[in-house]
Amino acid sequence: MQETITLQTHQREILLDITPMVEGLVQQSGVTYGLVNVYAQGATAAIMIQENWDVSVQTDVVNLLRKIIPKGVWLHDAQDGNGDSHLKSGLVGPSETLPIIDGRLGLSTWQNIFFCEFDGPRSDRRVLCTIISDE
Repeated sequence: MQETITLQTHQREILLDITPMVEGLVQQSGVTYGLVNVYAQGATAAIMIQENWDVSVQTDVVNLLRKIIPKGVWLHDAQDGNGDSHLKSGLVGPSETLPIIDGRLGLSTWQNIFFCEFDGPRSDRRVLCTIISDE
Protein backbone atom coordinates (compact mmCIF):
# COMPACT_ATOMS: atom_id res chain seq x y z
CA MET A 1 0.00 0.00 0.00
CA GLN A 2 1.20 3.50 -0.79
CA GLU A 3 -0.46 6.75 0.32
CA THR A 4 0.52 10.42 0.32
CA ILE A 5 0.12 12.76 3.28
CA THR A 6 -0.27 16.39 2.19
CA LEU A 7 0.81 19.16 4.56
CA GLN A 8 0.93 22.94 4.77
CA THR A 9 3.70 24.63 6.72
CA HIS A 10 3.56 28.11 8.18
CA GLN A 11 7.16 28.76 9.23
CA ARG A 12 10.51 28.65 7.45
CA GLU A 13 11.87 25.97 9.78
CA ILE A 14 9.68 23.72 11.90
CA LEU A 15 9.23 20.10 12.90
CA LEU A 16 5.64 18.87 12.47
CA ASP A 17 4.45 15.73 14.24
CA ILE A 18 2.93 13.44 11.61
CA THR A 19 2.76 10.32 13.81
CA PRO A 20 -1.07 10.19 14.03
CA MET A 21 -1.37 10.42 10.23
CA VAL A 22 1.15 7.64 9.64
CA GLU A 23 -0.41 5.50 12.39
CA GLY A 24 -3.81 5.98 10.71
CA LEU A 25 -2.44 4.73 7.40
CA VAL A 26 -0.89 1.69 9.09
CA GLN A 27 -4.22 0.84 10.72
CA GLN A 28 -6.06 1.42 7.41
CA SER A 29 -3.66 -0.95 5.64
CA GLY A 30 -4.54 -3.87 7.89
CA VAL A 31 -0.88 -4.92 8.03
CA THR A 32 -0.07 -6.70 11.30
CA TYR A 33 3.68 -7.14 10.83
CA GLY A 34 5.87 -5.36 8.29
CA LEU A 35 7.47 -2.01 7.56
CA VAL A 36 6.38 1.51 6.80
CA ASN A 37 8.70 3.86 4.95
CA VAL A 38 7.99 7.57 5.44
CA TYR A 39 9.58 9.71 2.70
CA ALA A 40 9.55 13.53 2.40
CA GLN A 41 9.23 14.58 -1.23
CA GLY A 42 11.20 17.77 -1.73
CA ALA A 43 14.84 18.81 -1.64
CA THR A 44 14.42 21.10 1.38
CA ALA A 45 12.42 18.81 3.70
CA ALA A 46 13.26 15.77 5.78
CA ILE A 47 11.88 13.11 8.13
CA MET A 48 13.14 12.62 11.69
CA ILE A 49 12.30 10.33 14.60
CA GLN A 50 12.47 12.43 17.75
CA GLU A 51 10.95 12.98 21.18
CA ASN A 52 7.55 14.67 21.33
CA TRP A 53 7.01 14.88 25.10
CA ASP A 54 8.50 18.39 25.31
CA VAL A 55 8.47 20.89 22.44
CA SER A 56 11.87 22.16 23.59
CA VAL A 57 13.50 19.15 21.90
CA GLN A 58 12.05 20.15 18.52
CA THR A 59 13.11 23.76 19.10
CA ASP A 60 16.59 22.57 20.06
CA VAL A 61 16.85 20.57 16.81
CA VAL A 62 15.95 23.63 14.72
CA ASN A 63 18.32 25.85 16.72
CA LEU A 64 21.21 23.37 16.41
CA LEU A 65 20.77 23.14 12.64
CA ARG A 66 20.63 26.95 12.39
CA LYS A 67 23.95 27.16 14.28
CA ILE A 68 25.83 24.53 12.28
CA ILE A 69 24.26 25.47 8.91
CA PRO A 70 23.60 29.23 8.93
CA LYS A 71 21.51 31.02 6.32
CA GLY A 72 23.05 33.20 3.63
CA VAL A 73 26.62 31.90 3.32
CA TRP A 74 26.32 29.12 0.69
CA LEU A 75 27.00 29.11 -3.05
CA HIS A 76 23.44 27.97 -3.80
CA ASP A 77 22.08 31.13 -2.12
CA ALA A 78 22.92 32.98 -5.34
CA GLN A 79 20.18 30.97 -7.11
CA ASP A 80 17.27 31.15 -4.68
CA GLY A 81 18.50 31.98 -1.17
CA ASN A 82 17.91 28.56 0.37
CA GLY A 83 21.30 26.87 0.35
CA ASP A 84 21.03 26.18 4.07
CA SER A 85 17.67 24.45 3.56
CA HIS A 86 19.17 21.97 1.11
CA LEU A 87 22.07 21.21 3.44
CA LYS A 88 19.80 20.73 6.48
CA SER A 89 17.50 18.34 4.63
CA GLY A 90 20.48 16.39 3.31
CA LEU A 91 21.97 16.09 6.79
CA VAL A 92 18.74 14.91 8.43
CA GLY A 93 17.70 12.74 5.48
CA PRO A 94 14.51 12.30 3.47
CA SER A 95 13.12 9.14 5.05
CA GLU A 96 12.73 6.79 7.98
CA THR A 97 11.62 3.17 7.96
CA LEU A 98 9.75 1.85 10.98
CA PRO A 99 8.59 -1.61 11.98
CA ILE A 100 4.92 -2.45 12.21
CA ILE A 101 4.30 -4.64 15.26
CA ASP A 102 0.85 -6.02 16.05
CA GLY A 103 -0.70 -3.52 13.61
CA ARG A 104 0.95 -0.48 15.21
CA LEU A 105 4.04 1.62 14.65
CA GLY A 106 7.06 0.19 16.47
CA LEU A 107 7.93 3.48 18.17
CA SER A 108 8.97 3.69 21.80
CA THR A 109 6.97 5.71 24.33
CA TRP A 110 8.82 8.95 23.65
CA GLN A 111 9.38 8.64 19.89
CA ASN A 112 7.32 10.38 17.21
CA ILE A 113 7.70 10.93 13.47
CA PHE A 114 8.38 14.50 12.39
CA PHE A 115 8.21 16.20 9.02
CA CYS A 116 11.06 18.71 8.99
CA GLU A 117 10.40 21.90 7.05
CA PHE A 118 13.55 23.84 6.22
CA ASP A 119 12.25 26.18 3.47
CA GLY A 120 8.73 27.23 4.39
CA PRO A 121 6.14 28.31 4.51
CA ARG A 122 4.80 25.93 1.87
CA SER A 123 1.22 25.22 0.85
CA ASP A 124 1.83 21.77 -0.62
CA ARG A 125 4.31 19.46 1.09
CA ARG A 126 4.02 15.74 0.47
CA VAL A 127 5.07 12.73 2.49
CA LEU A 128 4.92 9.36 0.73
CA CYS A 129 4.16 6.41 3.01
CA THR A 130 4.86 2.93 1.68
CA ILE A 131 3.57 0.03 3.79
CA ILE A 132 4.92 -3.46 3.21
CA SER A 133 3.58 -6.58 4.90
CA ASP A 134 5.80 -9.51 5.81
CA GLU A 135 2.83 -11.86 5.63
